[in-house]
Amino acid sequence: MWWFQQGLSFLPVTLVVWSAASFVFSYITAIVLHHVDPLVPYISDTGTIPPERCLFGIMLNVSTFLGMATMYVRYKQVSALSPEKPKILRLNKLGLRLGWMSCFGLCIIANFQKCILYYIHVLGACLTFGVGSIYMLVQTILSYLMQPELHSKDIFWARLAVFLWSCCSILSMFVSSVVLYSGLYGQNLVQKLHWEPQERGYTPHMISTVSEWSLAFSFLSFFLTYIRDFQKISLQAVVSLQGQTLHESPGSFRAEEQALLVAGSI
Repeated sequence: MWWFQQGLSFLPVTLVVWSAASFVFSYITAIVLHHVDPLVPYISDTGTIPPERCLFGIMLNVSTFLGMATMYVRYKQVSALSPEKPKILRLNKLGLRLGWMSCFGLCIIANFQKCILYYIHVLGACLTFGVGSIYMLVQTILSYLMQPELHSKDIFWARLAVFLWSCCSILSMFVSSVVLYSGLYGQNLVQKLHWEPQERGYTPHMISTVSEWSLAFSFLSFFLTYIRDFQKISLQAVVSLQGQTLHESPGSFRAEEQALLVAGSI
């Protein structure tokens, strides 16, 4: 059995590979069609103009679903490992809510392009990266609380390093974006897809775009740390029939079942 076939490790692997592919494919398409500059454009700029916009949107929507599934499995795993620790359980529930909010933000990014609905796109980015960073922090704290009995120290330090990486990327992107869009370098820069090195604002623009790519891959790297954990877990569905036929209501079936039990006991 291959390592990615063990347990549910295929979930974080698929999430990382698919999400990275959505960035790379839309980037290649935008470059080939000369819609953006080859040197580190904004990720959102590579999904602004058709046909890459269509590819970008549908692939990120799939990433949203994969992210929600991965976070749910992580939630169930922590709950099963620490059923009698209220502090861990509360953090675990908070982490699931934050993670799903981050996934919802990714769905907004995928479907509301920067050059068309800028403020909604920014809201999606704040949910994805801002709330997503808090999700990473919660999971890092959980890893700390669960060591050394349930988690190795290496996993905790790896997650802490990735979390700090994402924080540095967020800070760099925020500062450079504020400088870039402050009005010192012109107006309507949101719509600008092509930059020349001699233009004013080129330096903060490059810092901002590099930070965005760094931030995106820091998030993907965090989910890579789930692989070993997910190798030790599996989920299965339990089918519970609520009726002997498909036209009976569940309530009538339960009444019949209880009547049979009473009759049998007499």
